[in-house]
Amino acid sequence: MIKKLFLPAALLLAASIGHAAEPIRIGMIEGLSGSFANAGEAVARNLQFAIERINAAGGVPLPGGARPLALVTFDNKQSVEDALVGLRHFADQKIAFVVQGNSSAVAAALIDAVDKHNQRVPQQRMLFLNYSAVDPVLTNEKCSYWHFRFDAHADMRMHALTEVIRSDSGARKAYLIGQDYSFGQQLARSARAQLAAKRPDIEIVGDELHPIGKVKDFAPYIAKIKASGADTVITGNWGNDLTLLVKAAREQGLNLKFYTFYGNGLGAPAAIGDAGVGRVRAVAEWHPNTGAGSAGRASDDFYLDFRKRYPKPEDDYVHMRMHLMVEMLAGAIRQAGGTDAAAVARALEGARYDNGFHQATMRADDHQLIQPLYVSVMRKVADGGIRFDNEGSGFGFKTERYLPLAATALPTSCRMRRPD
Repeated sequence: MIKKLFLPAALLLAASIGHAAEPIRIGMIEGLSGSFANAGEAVARNLQFAIERINAAGGVPLPGGARPLALVTFDNKQSVEDALVGLRHFADQKIAFVVQGNSSAVAAALIDAVDKHNQRVPQQRMLFLNYSAVDPVLTNEKCSYWHFRFDAHADMRMHALTEVIRSDSGARKAYLIGQDYSFGQQLARSARAQLAAKRPDIEIVGDELHPIGKVKDFAPYIAKIKASGADTVITGNWGNDLTLLVKAAREQGLNLKFYTFYGNGLGAPAAIGDAGVGRVRAVAEWHPNTGAGSAGRASDDFYLDFRKRYPKPEDDYVHMRMHLMVEMLAGAIRQAGGTDAAAVARALEGARYDNGFHQATMRADDHQLIQPLYVSVMRKVADGGIRFDNEGSGFGFKTERYLPLAATALPTSCRMRRPD
């Protein structure tokens, strides 16, 4: 059954938050130190901005009075073991809502741990909300009633990229490179399968996995790509692994087409520079240069509000999925009338989201969010055609292909076990 629309505007009706109102805490488990600290800190900024907007509008209205949201963070140093320590810490603090995303390996461990916790302590169940861990198995064979994913999974993102590659007549030889863990391994399998179906003429001339977060110099990998004769690189690298990869490509004059999952942030545009104009593509659920008309103005207002809150160029990392996750959670808590995890999960199933420029639906069958995807290509702001750059680099992204919500949904193999 489709639930009522969850709109941020609905929260404007909330009563003023009383000074003594206990906050509804959201526990974030993420790497806030080490190689991927910049990615974890960027997520925290997005979540904090979303929370502040909800609180400024009155908080979450509940029968006992409106309550604010509050973000609590735990640094897992990008480690599975430390993430599980963080989950136990949040359980001890009776925090019902846990969020994470920057590692599918961590997410898989958290799903299993939350399932076990909820079986052991049914009176204090938890929900795990995932904003970036995109291994498809997490909403397929490893799906869980207590897990909701708010990002398109890797096969969905690869589907969007290969829809563009399908019509790219210049793509003849592809090199796959990624991080050596569950996500990177799945991405390579997905790329091979989808290219075989859509562009069987493309030759895969390299398929490389490298240690995650450990490579400081990608020059040897770039040398292999050059030697392969590739004209197209496909990568799901993120964080410093992407920035260092594209920096090495630029330094060695590797002027190929890059089809990326995350090439539009965290230092990548500046590292790529002029060499990326017209060559580097990224896939995302939204980007600052998305539209025109009233939806475009609403999108611009949202982005400019974020930039006002975080004016430093290096803080310019905005992802709609993190904002809608917080807004949909707030709407589900409101609909459930409280913070009971099972009731909030029921409210999230089938929920729809619309903020005026982005629409999404939480599929009840597997708890996978279905939303539009944009494939955008790198441009120089000075050349015209785009309004905003990324991170003060002078380079931004322009939509090349838009896939509406219905076109991004893929079948699921989830056989979810629901609580009695």
